[in-house]
Amino acid sequence: MMNLYMYYLMILMFMFGSLTFISKRKHLLCTLLSLEFMVLILFSILLLYLNYMKFEGYFSMFFLTFCVCEGVLGLSILISMIRTHGNDYFQSFSVLQC
Repeated sequence: MMNLYMYYLMILMFMFGSLTFISKRKHLLCTLLSLEFMVLILFSILLLYLNYMKFEGYFSMFFLTFCVCEGVLGLSILISMIRTHGNDYFQSFSVLQC
């Protein structure tokens, strides 16, 4: 019964992270933070599921590896955007500029 409540709590937290991702569209850093929050919640759900089904935890290591790659890619995009445009506002640059 406790695991069921944990799943409900994790799904609710994922929904709040998704809502934050959808609503915070001005700053790239806010969207990256909400994406990382959603990834951590998915990792927690994955660990709970793997422990419940008595599977090995090796897949969680692959998942963490891809999560780190996603985080590094997002930070590199943020750094290149700050170097070229001066801030992380989405409204400050146009896609059509060269």
